[in-house]
Amino acid sequence: MNYKELLYDVSEGIATVTLNRPEKLNAWTTRMEAEYRHAMAEAERDPDVRTIIVTGAGRGFCAGADMGLLTGLSQGDTLKEGGQADDLPKAKPGAPDARDDFRMLYTWPLAIRKPILAAVNGPAAGLGLIHTLYCDIRFASDRARFGTAFVRRGLIAEHGISYFLPRLIGVQNALDLLYSGRMIDAPEALRMGLVSRVVPHDELIPTVRAFARDLGTLSSPRSIAIMKRQVYDALFQDLATANTIGNDEMLKSFDSEDFREGVASFVEKRPPKFTGK
Repeated sequence: MNYKELLYDVSEGIATVTLNRPEKLNAWTTRMEAEYRHAMAEAERDPDVRTIIVTGAGRGFCAGADMGLLTGLSQGDTLKEGGQADDLPKAKPGAPDARDDFRMLYTWPLAIRKPILAAVNGPAAGLGLIHTLYCDIRFASDRARFGTAFVRRGLIAEHGISYFLPRLIGVQNALDLLYSGRMIDAPEALRMGLVSRVVPHDELIPTVRAFARDLGTLSSPRSIAIMKRQVYDALFQDLATANTIGNDEMLKSFDSEDFREGVASFVEKRPPKFTGK
């Protein structure tokens, strides 16, 4: 499909979704939301895709909601999920049996069974920061910057950031960013635990792609899908429940093709050929 506000590419088992409004630092629009959903659904259903990378074109990852959208809201317009224009693509990505927590306006990436890696190449603010939180692992360029911005627009902690941000970086750091609305650089984001690693700007995409290739060739896609669901579901479980589910899933794994291949490839000292079954 030809998208207007993002780019979509598949190679080496990796789907790369690039937010593509570089002249606006990839500020989020209703169209971008619909196209993002559609592209992620495409990556999810494509059997050749093992890993998804999300990044931004130009100097920024995503500067937040487009000011035209915010201006309309300040004048009384209503924000609607996914956009309403007839020419916008329609899609519902994410496992249909996922819990309701992962079926909301921006939480649905947590219900996608494939790993999603954020390659944060520049500013990620407001809604842009929220989108990184719903990726599984965040890599940052040394030019990346992060901020919540909401308090400086008269807004509040929206779209679940009040839930996820303290769990990633602790309550004190979360309130620091939420109360102040200040931007932090990549090294501070790393110290807080907001990102997994920081690399020189020109090495960002090669680094993330190398990590994605390893996931696609060395890791069982069946295992990743189940572990992703376990980890996010466990945010709403007690230890006994998480332990019981883990033990049940382990028994099921013993009957899987990927388990047999994982053992065989180790014994035979060769790369695995996982099928996801």
